[in-house]
Amino acid sequence: MEKRMNVSVSPHIRGTMTTSRIMRLVILALLPAAVFGIFNFGIRALYHMIVCIVTCVLTEFTYEAFADRAITVGDFSAVVTGLLLALSLPVGAPLWIGAAGGIFAILVVKMFFGGIGQNIVNPALAGRCFLLISFAGHMTNFSCDTYTGPTPLEALKQGQIVDPLPLILGNTGGCIGETSAVAILAGAVFLLALGIIQLRIPAACFAAFTGMLIFFGGRGFDEIYLVQELCSGGLMLAFWFMATDYTTSPITRRGQLLYGALIGALAGLFRLFGSALEGVSYGILLVNLLTPIIEKVTVPRAFGRRR
Repeated sequence: MEKRMNVSVSPHIRGTMTTSRIMRLVILALLPAAVFGIFNFGIRALYHMIVCIVTCVLTEFTYEAFADRAITVGDFSAVVTGLLLALSLPVGAPLWIGAAGGIFAILVVKMFFGGIGQNIVNPALAGRCFLLISFAGHMTNFSCDTYTGPTPLEALKQGQIVDPLPLILGNTGGCIGETSAVAILAGAVFLLALGIIQLRIPAACFAAFTGMLIFFGGRGFDEIYLVQELCSGGLMLAFWFMATDYTTSPITRRGQLLYGALIGALAGLFRLFGSALEGVSYGILLVNLLTPIIEKVTVPRAFGRRR
């Protein structure tokens, strides 16, 4: 009888999936893109991953230790942030770039707002945008030992013809973990199969982005052009792994569709008419800020009505 009348705080029904397990599964899903990045760009790509992950974990641990808070590095969220940040870096960038971005992402964006679940924007994306603004020269220089010409996205901006097959497979220039659409999709399918992410947000992102290209790209429904745009830059990684962040995305179904559509529309707007090559990061951060409003206007109506 005592067990049956035990009083506890909500939620009274809890799932078996813990935060640490979710984060470990996300890390596994990112491994195909990470391994291909090392294969494509060499050992320096691995150095960037180590620097970013170690910096993020140490920053979170140090802050919590000095602030006399519970140590939460065991939930692996800092590892996910560091890995995503590393995959978003050019391989030729200095190694201290990843350290600077990791400190900003964890300390300013995550810990100053209360830690995991309290940040208002995605930490990895915020760290990347911080680096793009502060160190634009390093973050937009994609030349390396393997690839010296313009990236596919730069070539598309210049009106050049780009073979879509290297974009799909990944043997081309760009950021470490953003070149191979196949590797990213493999990780995304893994998360979808386990129910870690839902299809609504990425589907809405891709639909809105494709619509922007069809109506405003000047090429109409050109399949080759659409594949080139969808598989170039950081679009795939951002839509599948950053837009779906639990903390910064809506929880309502209609809200997720609206959230994804806004991200896709802004990504298309920035890419087609913006001065920067890649605008998907800024698009996601802007819509992250709108998440509370989106949730408020898309709350399901209660059954029945009041006279």
